[in-house]
Amino acid sequence: MPVEIRRAVRIVAFGGPQVMRLETLPLPTPGPGQLLVRNRAAGLNPVDYKIRAGHFPVIKPEQLPYVLGRDVAGEVVACGPSAQRFKPGDLVYAMPGLERGAYSNYVLVKETEAAAKPVSLDDVAAGATPLAALTAWQGLFRHGGLKAGQRALIHGGSGGVGHFAIQLAKAKGARVITTVSGRNVEFARELGADEVIDYKSQRFEDDIAEVDLVLDLIGGETQERSWSVLKRGGALVSTLKPPSQEKAAEHGARGLVFMTAESGAELAEIGSLIDAGQVKPVVVRTFLLAQAAEALGYLEHERPAGKVVLVVD
Repeated sequence: MPVEIRRAVRIVAFGGPQVMRLETLPLPTPGPGQLLVRNRAAGLNPVDYKIRAGHFPVIKPEQLPYVLGRDVAGEVVACGPSAQRFKPGDLVYAMPGLERGAYSNYVLVKETEAAAKPVSLDDVAAGATPLAALTAWQGLFRHGGLKAGQRALIHGGSGGVGHFAIQLAKAKGARVITTVSGRNVEFARELGADEVIDYKSQRFEDDIAEVDLVLDLIGGETQERSWSVLKRGGALVSTLKPPSQEKAAEHGARGLVFMTAESGAELAEIGSLIDAGQVKPVVVRTFLLAQAAEALGYLEHERPAGKVVLVVD
């Protein structure tokens, strides 16, 4: 076991940036099937500022103070009983469960949540990947059932999840249409999108029809308007808002909302596509762990294309 101290960013209440604290905490001990990972980089995700503000009902007041973060990339330093897939010194990346936050230099990770870090990625790029890439993967394939040759409409293709979704769908042989703001049209094209729609100047339903899958990363009226472009037998999959089951029945389609699940096995598949050069995380800015409040404010208010990452170690 290492003898270093653990530093972590916790929220002590729900609210704005002022509720975030960089604190010294006891070093955790890995339990059965767990790894203690010296974390080097942690991606930021919109769920982080939703949790901070108290707008994510899964995290309740009695769970405070609470360590934020869902992305880990680092080195295994200790293994708990029955943990056999990894050993100290192995480089891994993972999306740990909600109860084990990643804005920290040491994080407990279940072996089932971890995968070998893609060899082609540095720590920062690896830390940018887990939650966003898993969300994209599960929305497209686990829940959406997207197959080669089908057409996918991805709303919000320039964001953290969206920029992975475009690349993953293309890597699996789908034709990809995406909606982005005008400033991100070229970015989406560079990611491989076959058709890019500037939602501020075009109505997507005027230009496309008969798509097999809509991946809704926006919600609201964008979701409601998406039914008209979905073919019968298709699927509307959202990360934000349960789609209307009445509309789904009316259009002969499936409609569902999902929460991203931890999965080392899916991260391993994503990692193989990354190392094959078919998928690449785009990091737009990095901050130090001590700058977590500023970093989260930047993500929330600037809505950058790609990912923002905390350099932890």
